[in-house]
Amino acid sequence: MEREVLDRASAISRRLTQLQDSIGYEAKRVSLQGIEAEMADPGFWNNQEKAQETVGKLKSLKAVLEPLEKNLSACEDLNAMIEMAEEDDSFADEVSSEIKRLEKQLDDLELKALLDGRHDDCGAIISIYARDGGTDANDWAEMLLRMYTLWAQKNDYSFSLTDRSDNEEAGINSAVFSIRGPMAYGYLKGESGIHRLVRISPFNSEGKRQTSFAAVDVSPEIADSVEVDIDESDVRTDTYRASGAGGQHVNKTDSAIRLTHIPTNSVVQCQSDRSQHKNRATAWKMLRAKLARLEEDKREAEQSEKYKTQAKVGFGSQIRNYFLHPDQRVKDSRTGHYVGNFQSVLDGDLNGFFESYLRWRVGQTSDS
Repeated sequence: MEREVLDRASAISRRLTQLQDSIGYEAKRVSLQGIEAEMADPGFWNNQEKAQETVGKLKSLKAVLEPLEKNLSACEDLNAMIEMAEEDDSFADEVSSEIKRLEKQLDDLELKALLDGRHDDCGAIISIYARDGGTDANDWAEMLLRMYTLWAQKNDYSFSLTDRSDNEEAGINSAVFSIRGPMAYGYLKGESGIHRLVRISPFNSEGKRQTSFAAVDVSPEIADSVEVDIDESDVRTDTYRASGAGGQHVNKTDSAIRLTHIPTNSVVQCQSDRSQHKNRATAWKMLRAKLARLEEDKREAEQSEKYKTQAKVGFGSQIRNYFLHPDQRVKDSRTGHYVGNFQSVLDGDLNGFFESYLRWRVGQTSDS
């Protein structure tokens, strides 16, 4: 066998060993066995909400462990193939092909290993708000809502709309929704920030170029069992009449709820249900998620002195530019990741942006 082929095979083995260490393979395997034992209990489904959370954890663990274990087995098979190739040259092409396949799969596994944040395996609660740009901004916010909906569909994640406020002329003022699936928050958390669109306005009779802005906020959908320190006396509750479609009952009663966490000035609201009680419960869940995200951001900032001087990453900063004029392209302002097909991005092809953000994030912390 050629020395280069043997070196690449040896590198695959080393990378797999490093992956096992970096993801805490043995601990995750024990956690998986514990969840499987819990699910075997006859009363497991008596508490549907808790059961769904447990199933979500199982899927997230399997999403990492199963591909790793398949590659560990494939690496053993590769070593056997190399031994046969040393005796019979006809196996050489098969060895080379298998090495390429394993290298590609390892790249994907190493990316998943970057999803090691405290809440990365949770679902994601996403809020979209129209910002500067008038009706174009409302339309742009709705385009972003469609973009994330399509991403969820293409990647077999569940999508649930919690709240939507339509603009009278076009588009939306805001929307809140949840995306659930393996490592949903881990992949989507980098979407927090300002998204900027430049295009010829369809709402301008003179055909002028318009710049529109929409804000995206992503928080982890944490389980009720996870403790989040909230003093209820720090939270102001406001009730108001729901706007938009919803029937006469919604418009005649103060069923909508707005919660304001005064110390952090965090605001959440919900008007999706006719029941004030249900809206209140949903709003509290959203507030817990937002405060958990703020606490996660604080910990990350404390771990990296570089964050004191670098440009802010998060809800208030511009993170991505989408151009329909003069040319079509989408570029992330943090990572430099670039896609020349605007429509493919709006149709939910976002994985390249997620992957580049995760790798960029690791570079930010390792450089500190």
